[in-house]
Amino acid sequence: MHENTNTAETVAGTTDTVSPARTEVVRFDTKVVVVLRDDLLPWQELNVTAFLMSGIATSEPNLVGESYRDADGNDYLPMLRQPVLVMTGGAEVLAKARTKALGRGIPMAVYTQELFSTGHDAANREAVAAVAADDLNLVGIALRGPKNAVDRLVKGARMHG
Repeated sequence: MHENTNTAETVAGTTDTVSPARTEVVRFDTKVVVVLRDDLLPWQELNVTAFLMSGIATSEPNLVGESYRDADGNDYLPMLRQPVLVMTGGAEVLAKARTKALGRGIPMAVYTQELFSTGHDAANREAVAAVAADDLNLVGIALRGPKNAVDRLVKGARMHG
């Protein structure tokens, strides 16, 4: 359905709703953050971010909104309902965030250095499975969880840019 209505909808991670005029501020109870290792090449940053966000987008129902439609009636794929922050940090920041997230039960997606040389999903999973958790050569992680918890997990990372 592509009709604007005033009906409030309950969306995972939101406390407010959006009006048809789109003038209200939407506040999210959760935060989505991608943290990239600070020594990646630009193409690697984009690749890692895309893969990590696919994990976040599929991790829970209702994270993805409705399809988009332009004024001519062309449909486009839906996207994540909430903003995504992209940050950078050293290898130690990623490792520490991963350890803390696991300890707090915050789901995350990981991308390791080895995944740059694999060619498909099964090979990716095998590459991660072959390495002990503390030895993962992380180049990126993505987290979605309560705002305050995620903020604490990514402490030491800085906004990408």
